[in-house]
Amino acid sequence: MEINEMTIEEMEARKAEIRSEVEAEDADLDALEAEVRGINEELEARKAAEAQRAELRAAVAAGEGEVTKTIETEERTIMTNNEIRNSAEYIDAFAEYLKSGDDKECRSLLTENVSGALPVPEFVDSIIHTAWENDEILRRCRKTYIRGNLKVAFERSADGAYAHTEGTTAVTEESLTLGIVTMIPMMIKKWITISDEAVAMGGEAFIRYIYDELTYQITKKLADLVIDDIKGAETTSGSTYVGVPKVSAAPSVTTVATAAANLSAEARNPVVILNRLTEAAFVEAEAAANFAFDPFFGLPRVYTSELPAYSAASDNAVYAIVGDLSGETVNFPEGEGVVIKWDDLSLAEADLVKVVGREYAAHAITAPGKFVNITKPAAATT
Repeated sequence: MEINEMTIEEMEARKAEIRSEVEAEDADLDALEAEVRGINEELEARKAAEAQRAELRAAVAAGEGEVTKTIETEERTIMTNNEIRNSAEYIDAFAEYLKSGDDKECRSLLTENVSGALPVPEFVDSIIHTAWENDEILRRCRKTYIRGNLKVAFERSADGAYAHTEGTTAVTEESLTLGIVTMIPMMIKKWITISDEAVAMGGEAFIRYIYDELTYQITKKLADLVIDDIKGAETTSGSTYVGVPKVSAAPSVTTVATAAANLSAEARNPVVILNRLTEAAFVEAEAAANFAFDPFFGLPRVYTSELPAYSAASDNAVYAIVGDLSGETVNFPEGEGVVIKWDDLSLAEADLVKVVGREYAAHAITAPGKFVNITKPAAATT
């Protein structure tokens, strides 16, 4: 029997037997000595265990049956990706990513796997959205976020409804003609050069410096392209494009009212889009009329330098637009974010870095009856 399987009484009895066996002439003293040592060690271990149990029983009695053990735990706060992208560590890592193109450090800070575009710090989103909202043209346009080419159907012509009295001849089937505008996205790009000193700023100051300038310029270009869509449109709609009618008239107290009369009922929020110098020509016409009358027909004015001043416009050129800008759609297949590309080699000899910003977007007029172009009358021939 193994020692650890013996009871205390059996071990004491075995020790008594060994005392007798050691007297024999052929006794294996080494083996007997080892066995006694093992028994003694086992007895000491059992005594120690019993003493510990007695201590625990006393603790239970003193604590009314409860033994408590305090376990210190470490509390960890797990931040969300939205919280992380606003942290100083992430902002610094994002600044380095703009310079190097390596996003490993940014992605290692995120608590959740993010496929596709790297999340930008929240203030970058704010810069982009503020630039859009501050632009009086773009903020009024319809925005979509459809990947790839976007096809938008519009109604070119349709019969009206009929009044039908029961028992009379059936009404004629509606004749409906549709057109389809296909919006193909393009890259809107702007590049700037910055000094090595500006690059050394790092962190949030550096990111703001880059995004403020590039976002402003890209937004301005996109707004100009929207104006180009309208002023360059055909006067009537085709199967693949929406037409914009024209009114030929010099600035007067009735010009805007005449143009607005050519809008459809769906143009619910029309504005007058013009160059600031053209506005002065309308005010001059108001003064010449010798009575108080609003030449803008009560419509809000939106200013753009993409339209020429009336005085500088060529004959038959569009110098003002009356319309509801929701008739123009801008599609962002990759979202409204501006992607930054870094080139520190092209202008290295001048200690300059080229930074290229781009935004992927498509734009087109998608609703008929929402715009009217006002053109400069041709000079009279003599």
